[in-house]
This record gives sequence, C-alpha cells and structure tokens, in this order.
Amino acid sequence: MARVSTYLNFDGNAEEAFAFYATTFGTELQGPMMRFGDVPEAPGQPPLAPDERSKVMHAELPILGGHVLMATDVLMSMGQTLRIGNNSTLNLEPDSRAEADELYRALSEGGADSEPMRAMPWGAYWGCTLDRFGVRWMINVMD
Repeated sequence: MARVSTYLNFDGNAEEAFAFYATTFGTELQGPMMRFGDVPEAPGQPPLAPDERSKVMHAELPILGGHVLMATDVLMSMGQTLRIGNNSTLNLEPDSRAEADELYRALSEGGADSEPMRAMPWGAYWGCTLDRFGVRWMINVMD
C-alpha cells in the first residue's frame, strides 16, 4: 500500500531526536533502529569510520494520524553536510517500480541534485531528487 512520510536528516543526533519525539508523541519506533554498521559496505565506497558505524542509517516513528517520521544521520566521510534545504525530504512509497519511475521523472524535470532510481542494498528500488522548487523527494519501492 502506498504511503507518504517525512524523512529527516540529523547531524549525528538522530537517536537523541527520535527518543525525544517518541516521548512527545507517546509512540514507539516501528521496527529496530538500523545503524550504518548493520549494512554491508557498498562496492567502491570507502570504509566507514568507527564512530560512524553506530550512527543511525534508518529509523521510523509514527506520530499523528498515521504519519511516519523517518531519520538518518549524515556522514562526513561520504561528503555529506547538514544544512537548511537538505534536512528534510518527503518520502514517497508508491506501489510499483513503474509508478516510482514516473514520479521520479516528473519531479526531477528541471530540478537538480538527483540520485537516479536504482536497486539498493536494503532491498529497495530507490532514488532522490531536488525538484525545480527546491523540495527534496525520496522515492522508495520495497521489492
């Protein structure tokens, strides 16, 4: 079933932020908090620094009305920096790869800063783009 959620990027304090949000909203994480060290390193990627292996790769927390907040920590070793403009992303989870490709095509037209749709190590077909209005969109289809 398709859904939309909000993906938040943090500067190393995603776990602390989500503990706060869980208390604030009176909810619990959906599934375990995934850490960068939990996932095999991608071919061609430099190895993660030991302190980055414990950073949050993915977390999900329901808040109000079925809406879900998701989170990750940015990694300096991967050239990532947190700034206004990349600290939040709308995450779309369509029902099919075809729908994902169409959404990606439309949203990336005239945009910038795109990561093309491709298979990812966590089992998703994934891509991300900044549209021409400066809004970041992530598209995720679980295979």
